[in-house]
Amino acid sequence: MDKYDLCVIGGGPSGYAAAMRAIDFGKKVLLIEKDKIGGAGLYNGALWSKTMWEYSQKIMQIRQETNENHATFEGMMKMVNEALFDRKFQMTVHMKLLHKETKSKLFNYEKGKASFIDEHHILIKKKNEDKTIYAEHIVIATGSRPRKVANIPVDEKIIVTSDGINNFKKIPESLVVVGAGVIGCEFATIFSNLGKTKVFLIDKSDRILPFEDEDVAQTVTKNLEKNGVVIHKNSTLQKIEVIDGRVHYKLKYSDDSVASFEVQHALISIGRIPNVEALNLGAAGVELNPNGYVKEDDTLTTAPNIYVAGDLSANMALVNVGEREGRHAVARMFGNRYIKPLVYTNISTIMFLNPEVASVGMGEQEAMEKCISVKVAKIDYSCIARAIAMRKTNGFFKIIVSNDSEMKLLGMRAVGEHASSAIQAVAYLIHTNQGIEELAVMMHPHPSIIEGIQECVRMLLGKSIYKSSVFKDKLKCYVREQNVCVPLEHL
Repeated sequence: MDKYDLCVIGGGPSGYAAAMRAIDFGKKVLLIEKDKIGGAGLYNGALWSKTMWEYSQKIMQIRQETNENHATFEGMMKMVNEALFDRKFQMTVHMKLLHKETKSKLFNYEKGKASFIDEHHILIKKKNEDKTIYAEHIVIATGSRPRKVANIPVDEKIIVTSDGINNFKKIPESLVVVGAGVIGCEFATIFSNLGKTKVFLIDKSDRILPFEDEDVAQTVTKNLEKNGVVIHKNSTLQKIEVIDGRVHYKLKYSDDSVASFEVQHALISIGRIPNVEALNLGAAGVELNPNGYVKEDDTLTTAPNIYVAGDLSANMALVNVGEREGRHAVARMFGNRYIKPLVYTNISTIMFLNPEVASVGMGEQEAMEKCISVKVAKIDYSCIARAIAMRKTNGFFKIIVSNDSEMKLLGMRAVGEHASSAIQAVAYLIHTNQGIEELAVMMHPHPSIIEGIQECVRMLLGKSIYKSSVFKDKLKCYVREQNVCVPLEHL
């Protein structure tokens, strides 16, 4: 029987990161994956969908500049498949060379379905044989899959989850997206950008992205609607079915009115559920919480030698978070078990919408909910030289700081071109509990988008180039106390 210091079940971003971290400690590791290395994070997740978004952005720009539309589903999938191949090739070649070069063959890989026999023994069901291995430690990282519900007849052809989009034969002429969360809004953005799909978005709330600040949601909503998206606000899906190859759905609104619609396809985007059923976790003493996620404490499960990373825990289901959890779990095993626990606050996030949205830390909405008094500075992209040069002036930066003399950075919202790249410096300062003075005195490159962040900071310090009292529609600087907004010049 083969024996390992660590067995990682699942070759997605979390599992792959955990296995590679174990190599750093000189441990003999086995990575088991039942399907494809890279997992949903590569094939039906972040890289896949974001490549579609990049294609749609290019198509939208061409349409705006030339009034021509050359978008095809084949063209989009070609770009997606090329991106997936590049990443898959990197990962598989890396694994093969690592297995060949590491001393004592530290890295090992098996393709098959894994399940627990007990807390140390794992059965691997392979295509032509079964085998059992022993591992001193184990990381479970089997990821998640799209959630389905009994009253929605998903066939992954006409009514699809994200897993079924690849089954489309061409760009749909009409599409309803069920679920107005981040993923639903991203797909509404992608297909509306292509200019050939009439998109409908079902939203049970009075606005999309209810967890975000209202100005962020309003900007995204305005641009979706400008792109032709119909947002069914305050609506509940009563019925959805396929009749003669078309999707028919019925909505009930908060005022009790009812309406029916017909489209070519439906995309169901109502969350994801963890892949745990086939693992036989009970045999290893690994418990689940009432929602079906693995119980864990800083990645350690209820079994003393078994850890979890990625979508199986009830934490944030993001690639960067899962990778960090995988690496952290291995560091706890083989490094120092008393290293600082993972912290899930102030994590930078990106939403690939129109325009791009990035955030970190606290927003105005959260500050109001927690009754925290904050100072806020906001600058429109139309006042930033680089945005003007790119002709991409749709968006804004917003900095939130403590309402005291220290003005500690609490959060940032970036909506617009290069938003995801612009946010990281602020994320670092929040992480290190610093104030805004550092950003104010730095020499930023010119012209660059991040100059807008510096101007936000200067407004808070009362030394901005443009004055918010003059450009009231472009620059805002105020104190937010619950629902009261007071411009700083009035204090």
